[in-house]
Amino acid sequence: MEMVEDHSAQQDPKGVKALVSFYSNYLWNRLASLLPHSDSTFLGRISKLSRQTARATSRRRRSACLPLPLPSYSPKSPLVVKNLSGIYDVLEDMMDSILLNLHNVETNLHFWESRAKGSGSRKLYFIFFERGPLAFIDGTAQLLHECLSKAPSVQHICQYASSFISERVDVLTHLRRSLATFLAEVYMEVEKCGEELVKNPERSLPSLLAAINGLFLDLEASIGHIHADRQTDSSVDGSYSMPLLFEKLPEPNQKDTNWADCEIADAVNLVNKNLQKLDSYLSLVVAKHQKPKKITRYWIRYTCGAVGLSVCSMWLLRHSSVMGSSDIDNWIHKAKDSTFSFFSEHVEQPLLSIRDELFDTFRKRHEGKMEIEEVQSTANSLHRMLLEFSEQTKGQKFPENASDHEMLEMVMARYEKELVHPIQNLVSGELGRALLIQVQKLKLDIKTAMLELDQIVRANQINFAVLAALPAFFLSVILFMVTRAWFKRDTRAQGRGRIARHQRRLLLGDIDRQIVQYQISIDNGLEKESHFWFGLMLYYIDRLSHAVKWHAQETGEWPRVRQDIIGLGKPSLQTTYKLTATSRMRKDYACLARPSLKRH
Repeated sequence: MEMVEDHSAQQDPKGVKALVSFYSNYLWNRLASLLPHSDSTFLGRISKLSRQTARATSRRRRSACLPLPLPSYSPKSPLVVKNLSGIYDVLEDMMDSILLNLHNVETNLHFWESRAKGSGSRKLYFIFFERGPLAFIDGTAQLLHECLSKAPSVQHICQYASSFISERVDVLTHLRRSLATFLAEVYMEVEKCGEELVKNPERSLPSLLAAINGLFLDLEASIGHIHADRQTDSSVDGSYSMPLLFEKLPEPNQKDTNWADCEIADAVNLVNKNLQKLDSYLSLVVAKHQKPKKITRYWIRYTCGAVGLSVCSMWLLRHSSVMGSSDIDNWIHKAKDSTFSFFSEHVEQPLLSIRDELFDTFRKRHEGKMEIEEVQSTANSLHRMLLEFSEQTKGQKFPENASDHEMLEMVMARYEKELVHPIQNLVSGELGRALLIQVQKLKLDIKTAMLELDQIVRANQINFAVLAALPAFFLSVILFMVTRAWFKRDTRAQGRGRIARHQRRLLLGDIDRQIVQYQISIDNGLEKESHFWFGLMLYYIDRLSHAVKWHAQETGEWPRVRQDIIGLGKPSLQTTYKLTATSRMRKDYACLARPSLKRH
């Protein structure tokens, strides 16, 4: 019984699946019978084929910023609108794949070119210390072996480093030229038949597919035999599996443009297969010539960091509670107390002191007036004493506004005269009175000095509080700058800061150079060379689109920036217009403005 139950349980899911499949096929056939067959067969098959290809192709598509050079057209039938997306998906997949592969090649080529421009010592450093620990050991062993054999070891290693770098530069340069030419030719073919492709796809699509097939064959002839050009002592690890061989259209289809629906579907499928072969081949070739990974280039730093981290971990473990030590707990408490102490001494107390001083200034402003009035009262008393003494001594009337300095000189002159007979003049003369006047003058000087000193102390209390708050202020400024740089992502061209805008302006400069080189090649009649420069220009336009899109969307400039970018990619527009457009983009858009200028 148990075996029968197990057998039935195994068959139940199969029966459910068969039932679901039956009803789903039935419903799909019923819906298909309701649709018209005359116009939908061709586009329906292409749409179905594109969906199958999309499921088979599991790569992640990036959002295309460089659109296809197709005119805007809106068919009346919604079914045509739905199925046209299948054709567009095939072309967009091709553009995205070429641009992505070209970006990988350009990134690695930029790295190797920077190493090729370095000095001999820089190349030696790369060979020994930036290719990983195994390469370091092999290079050291080879150097020691050549030193023992009395061979010119350093010169030989320098030649090896130069050939190592130049081989990768040559291969990646060839790949970049071929891919950029292929990109330009595909882009031009799509633009050439773009109007007809949108309005009458049944007539124009065969010629476009035949042209794309021919371009694939040209690309195969260009990069399909890189392995045959390798040197015998090549420094590239491993070997290529096989040459790049694309599938071809049948001979009748290459000459005749009246294709049946099945032939068009097969051609679209062939384009997708060739695209997958190109992706696989380029991923293999670029992987063998790519720059070392970051962890490989900086393996010495990471090794030292790992050793240091291990030593610190062992040291922390020795002082932790796991080993019976309370040092870490004590350090945590001390760090906590130090943090609170720093906050109290450099943040809380200075701010409270500044607040109290400001409020005390307003609260004690009446006390300050009383102190000034006391000093003024003492000065008035001294003035009256000097005036009365001078009038009695000179026997004449002095004005009320007489100078205290002049009257004080009279007092001092009489004081010096009275000191000749001090005892007699102290009893019957003016010596005692002159002494009292001098005491009053000393009292006035002391009060004036105390008032000025009090004002200086009050002012310095605020200054001391500000100085005590400076460490916390600088720390806050540093944290703010770090947070601002992270928020704006200034280190990348997609950011919003000054560095990102500078990098985007450099991309515009690269576009200007490609436009000029493209026009020079056309003037000299170099067709293939012009296609290379045009494809490289399309690549830099795509990179600029990705870099500027996020910031331009925030500033509301993206629709106009996008229109200008589309205009730069049109082959039919004149070079003067494109150079004028790039110059205007630098001036008009905040996302591309010079970092030192601010948009009002």
